[in-house]
Amino acid sequence: MRLLAAALLGAGLVTGIAVAPVAAAQSACADLGGTVDPDQVCRVHVQNPTYTLDYSFPADYPDQQAVGAYLTQTRDGFVNVSDMPGAWNLPYVLDARGTGYRSGPDDGGTRSVVFEVYENVGGAHPQTWFKSFNWDVAKEAPITFETLFRPDAKPLDVIFPIVQADVSRQLGVVAPISPADGLDPAKYREFALTDDSLIFFFGQGEMMAGAGGALQATVPRSAVAPMLAT
Repeated sequence: MRLLAAALLGAGLVTGIAVAPVAAAQSACADLGGTVDPDQVCRVHVQNPTYTLDYSFPADYPDQQAVGAYLTQTRDGFVNVSDMPGAWNLPYVLDARGTGYRSGPDDGGTRSVVFEVYENVGGAHPQTWFKSFNWDVAKEAPITFETLFRPDAKPLDVIFPIVQADVSRQLGVVAPISPADGLDPAKYREFALTDDSLIFFFGQGEMMAGAGGALQATVPRSAVAPMLAT
């Protein structure tokens, strides 16, 4: 169903997302119909006979434009699906909860927010996936997996065995992660940085064909420190 929502978005059913960065930063929560609580967490709740939607995320994450655009697209794709003729097992559910992470000092280092997204659109198997955003405070720029490491580094040679060991520990069996998946940079797009760790997040089926459901794995920052560009 994520593919259907993406197809609806790709067909141009969602408009008006591109806004000026300053305006987006000031109004992301308000534009989503949310309120900011005393802990600086934006909370959005919409409930009607067709669907229930809940969002929460740190309202002080620096790149609110990117967060707001993603949540708007996700919401609109979900609503389009719930409004389609023949929708059944209503109400549908969309729940995206963003957790904040940071490393380094407040005026430097990095900031991260990772959304755990749960979607139930009436089928037998609801979906859970992750979406992360990472920000270099000093450079005032987003961090991706490609920019996280030095250009000449081969981080997955170190990361993959650690991830496999950590997932195996969580599952209580040897994690059946193939080298093709474990060494694929596309599998590591969703991550967060802390002072001590590099945490990777994997949605259902993204690393092990559905086994174990949604997963996360922690890599000690010391293991990859020489390769980090940030």
